[in-house]
Amino acid sequence: MNTLSQGGTGSATALPASPKAASFASWLFRLAALIAIDAVAIWLIYQMFQDGYWQLAVTLGFVTVVLNLIFLREDLYPLRWISPGLALLIVMVMYPILFTIYTAFTNYGDGHMLSKPLVIEQLEGQRFLAEGAQLFEYTAYLSPDGTSYALYLIAPDQTEAYIAFPGEITEAAPGEPPAEIEGYTALSRADLLRGGHTSRLVAFTFGDEETSFRVSDRQLGRAAEYQQRYTYLPEQDAMLDNEVGTVYRAVRGTFTAEDGSRLRPGFQVFIGPDNFERLFTSRALFQPFIYVFLWTIGFAVLSVFTTFALGLFLAIMFDVPNMPLQRPLRSLLLIPYAIPAFISVPIWVGLLNPQFGVVSGFMRELGIIIPWFAHPHWAKVGILFINLWLGFPYMFLICTGALQALPSDIYEAADIDGASPWQKFRGITLPLLLITVGPLLVASFAFNFNNFVIIDLYNEGRPPMAGTASPVGHTDILVTYTYRIAFASARGADLGYAAAITVVIFLILMVITYFQFRYTHMLEERSENV
Repeated sequence: MNTLSQGGTGSATALPASPKAASFASWLFRLAALIAIDAVAIWLIYQMFQDGYWQLAVTLGFVTVVLNLIFLREDLYPLRWISPGLALLIVMVMYPILFTIYTAFTNYGDGHMLSKPLVIEQLEGQRFLAEGAQLFEYTAYLSPDGTSYALYLIAPDQTEAYIAFPGEITEAAPGEPPAEIEGYTALSRADLLRGGHTSRLVAFTFGDEETSFRVSDRQLGRAAEYQQRYTYLPEQDAMLDNEVGTVYRAVRGTFTAEDGSRLRPGFQVFIGPDNFERLFTSRALFQPFIYVFLWTIGFAVLSVFTTFALGLFLAIMFDVPNMPLQRPLRSLLLIPYAIPAFISVPIWVGLLNPQFGVVSGFMRELGIIIPWFAHPHWAKVGILFINLWLGFPYMFLICTGALQALPSDIYEAADIDGASPWQKFRGITLPLLLITVGPLLVASFAFNFNNFVIIDLYNEGRPPMAGTASPVGHTDILVTYTYRIAFASARGADLGYAAAITVVIFLILMVITYFQFRYTHMLEERSENV
């Protein structure tokens, strides 16, 4: 009865949708979403190629293909949950790599920052005052919002008169200037002087492309018709100087005349492996690069070795059971690690200051004078010392954790065999410890290989290296050397050459890291025999 009464027409329970129907609806929704995403991506990629950002366009295209595969293939279902983060990771990693590699094969740098169409547009926007050009008297008019101006221009002989707006010009009947033009209010000479309007008027170009007027910054109330200085000749790929008739042809990103004179700015062009050839064939460039490379390797190796040695020594010293004040002392040893390097390094620079530093003053009292900043070798010692102060707490921390994880039964067996403390350390502790901290030592080496902060804050890479074609100091490592070439050179930024060095650094670091991990794997095999 109950069942029958519930089965009435008005209270019938709806049947659940079939799994096939739900699956088809989900697939249809996925497909519609992908079509919308692909449409937006294709439009963005097209715009990026049009604007010359092909590296970003390629990256976006790759990400779009990956997202389509993830959402269309059922076997990639788990990746759908991390696809937003994965897409962002690809963009943040892939695009800088592509852009750096491309830049290494270009002349990108000071004077060659812009694309060719933008350079042509800038050059064609330049104007010149032809010899014997007629001067016009003008009355300036201010727009209602105070951001723009108009001019009423009249020739000295009263035969010509124009009303000129930025980008527009109309011919007017000669006569007295009106009080108002299309809502623009006339300015008196007193207004021009008091309100600072003259300096603002100089920045405007009034008129159209054929006839343009500019206000004189030397003669108040005077303006003249200016002509276009340069014209681009597409058939010759050159710029014509309309003032003197000189032709400037495009040569390696710069419009250059036959006499060697050039127009600025230049534009970006692909120059092939020229930047790498400059690095490896020019003695003035290659010699300091080798010197910096060797010091970079030495700095990274010594930094890892000294910090690990001191950290391991302190970890073993404080690993004694029932040691008084063990925990407070361990906490105090972590203080240098808790203070940021950009605070610690300047403090140490002040302590080592040869005139006012406490450390240098104390050593001077003992008759020891050390040029911490002026001498190349002592400057390197100072950097290694400060890096030791900054790095040993990290090594102390990881070694303490690794020591506590070592099995005690191995040491008990060694004691039964009569092993000395040194034998137990060399044959048991160190091999097992390196297995745990080996990857962290590799990461520490990679970090110190590119440790920009301490090198730059200590002495900005100084003392300078004499007789070099590029800005480099004795304490510069590859990353700071590249930075100075790219951004801090008095000769101008050479981003293409800096990108080429970056590519070389990446390849070097990749090879070194590969062999380091091979060595770590060897340690793991060795531990099986311990």
